[in-house]
Amino acid sequence: MEKEILQQSGPQQRKSDINPDIETLHANKRARIYIQAADRYLEVIGYTEHGFRHCEIVSKTAFNILKKLGYDDKAASLAAAAGFLHDIGNMLGRANHHRTGAILAKEVLEEIGYDLADVVLIMTAIVVHEDDEGVVPDKISAALLIADKADVHRSRVRNPSMVSHDIHDRVNYAATESELSIEPDKRLITLSLTIDTRISQVIEYFEIFLTRMTACRKAAKVLGCEFNLYINNIRMA
Repeated sequence: MEKEILQQSGPQQRKSDINPDIETLHANKRARIYIQAADRYLEVIGYTEHGFRHCEIVSKTAFNILKKLGYDDKAASLAAAAGFLHDIGNMLGRANHHRTGAILAKEVLEEIGYDLADVVLIMTAIVVHEDDEGVVPDKISAALLIADKADVHRSRVRNPSMVSHDIHDRVNYAATESELSIEPDKRLITLSLTIDTRISQVIEYFEIFLTRMTACRKAAKVLGCEFNLYINNIRMA
């Protein structure tokens, strides 16, 4: 089987018999206000974009990871919900945003009618995506973690003129292409980046993303997969 490239176009999701469909979550007023507030706070302190662009990409990618690997629509939809809400805790500050975000997500999910057991799974995934304990307990958490860490791209940089002053902006701005692919038959997940080394050297990517790539490898194992990283067509991990 040829590898499946996870595009950034929206997945075709079916409505669940238990939970609202993902479009209902994406349109929820509370969720959208929280995402806007979180991104506004991060903009003030100089962080890369964490708004609707990032949240929607992570949501769609998390959904597609599980679908391409053969998981059912419900699991994929829960991963998509976690992806959409995973960064809302930043509205209350960057520190511990994953834990505060899980609590805020509970409000949103219960408001629109998610089943409590599924709310707990989504909350867990939101905590795990930025947790330092190194534990990835389930497929929902694994899909969110990989989807979030795979979103490295220059479109996330708010002020390109400042890239020389901040390593995070510089690495993201240097990433001209980012592609996450799945090979279900090989149980292989591959992140391929094209980095303009005139802007940032590859070593800078590892300075800030090594722990993230280690987390991706742990997450891939939970999904029964191997995780590979390619930069400029050279395998790194």
